[in-house]
Amino acid sequence: MSVRYEVPIIREQDNQAVTAWLVTLGEKHLDDFEVFWKGRLRRSEQEDQFWDWELKNRVYLSSANYEGYAVEHEQITQGLMLIETRGHRSQFEQHRRLVYVHSLASAPWNRPSLQNPVEFRAIGRTLLQFAQFRSEALGYDGLVGLHALPGAEGFYRKMGMIDCGADEAKENLTYFEWYRRRPSLLDELDL
Repeated sequence: MSVRYEVPIIREQDNQAVTAWLVTLGEKHLDDFEVFWKGRLRRSEQEDQFWDWELKNRVYLSSANYEGYAVEHEQITQGLMLIETRGHRSQFEQHRRLVYVHSLASAPWNRPSLQNPVEFRAIGRTLLQFAQFRSEALGYDGLVGLHALPGAEGFYRKMGMIDCGADEAKENLTYFEWYRRRPSLLDELDL
């Protein structure tokens, strides 16, 4: 499945919305990671400084269960996301499927912890909302789950995700979920 959606992101210097594109992850985005991101991340103290998006692409995207996406503006990759569309269930209702966000990252110049002011805002939010859109398109009612790096926990709370606590099975990373209860017949009867 190939996607290309026009999405707004915020240019920090003048607080204006600008047009970006949310697209299927491709070689160009991996090249941008290698050329523009990798060196800056490796010199940083960022928790994802050693993530290898080329390896992620080879290992995970060879499976039909995974999808990769990028946000680009003026042909430069601003954010990357890898999601798993099968194999995960809600922690609230085990019979309900969800989209699992395996990896999500904004470019180094869009991270307040690396550059102030940043160049663009709303990259992570845009990618996360697209994961919710994919969940809805797959019939999962918008349910999304992920394990957060410690430095990103505040972002996921701000996005309205439910903090489900540390998960021993995932190096004690905090598990977050966008969960929405399905209305029951009793709710529909308005008793």
